[in-house]
Amino acid sequence: MFPERVETDRLVLEPLTPEYVDVLAFYRHASRHNPHIEEITEYLTWEPHATPKETLEFLESRAEAWEAGEDASYVVRTKDEEGGAVEGADGDSRGGEIAGAAGLHPDWDRRTGTLGTWLRKPFWGRGYSGERAAALMDVAFDRLDLEVVAVTHQDGNENSRRAIEKYVAAHGGQREGLLRNGGVSPDGPVDVHRYTVTREQWSEATK
Repeated sequence: MFPERVETDRLVLEPLTPEYVDVLAFYRHASRHNPHIEEITEYLTWEPHATPKETLEFLESRAEAWEAGEDASYVVRTKDEEGGAVEGADGDSRGGEIAGAAGLHPDWDRRTGTLGTWLRKPFWGRGYSGERAAALMDVAFDRLDLEVVAVTHQDGNENSRRAIEKYVAAHGGQREGLLRNGGVSPDGPVDVHRYTVTREQWSEATK
């Protein structure tokens, strides 16, 4: 159902599963071994991984959700020319350097796919979020036949706001509004801003 490889000009997305991702390499980026982990997770829904076992269990859960058609979670890797070594830059010889992770979370009853992503700090400010979003919108509308793509960010997350507003506008979409207690963080409920792009808007913007 979900494509196992999604390529853009600068990125490669593959399933966020043990088959495609080195557990220890991903653990280094998703744990406190990453010196920027507090900044990265400040507005995310998860806390840094405490052990490699936690990382393995997380990757296994993503594999199960993938197989069940419930969730498409991807590891985001750079292509070689983007400055990520093909082997050894982050200890993962399975492809380019790990830049982060991304997801397309379908709600089949509502014909809606929700986007999510996080990137390691060295890869902030390069436009990767928008590039990844454009590719996953193609998947949502062309391959999965969904009708709406949605994305949210926590209130106060200015980096995400700027990136989301840019790629949503580029695809003809809009900000829907502020949802009070619309999201959940490790510390409890949080307000989130919601944006959407419809199939018709995407089709018009990309034709």
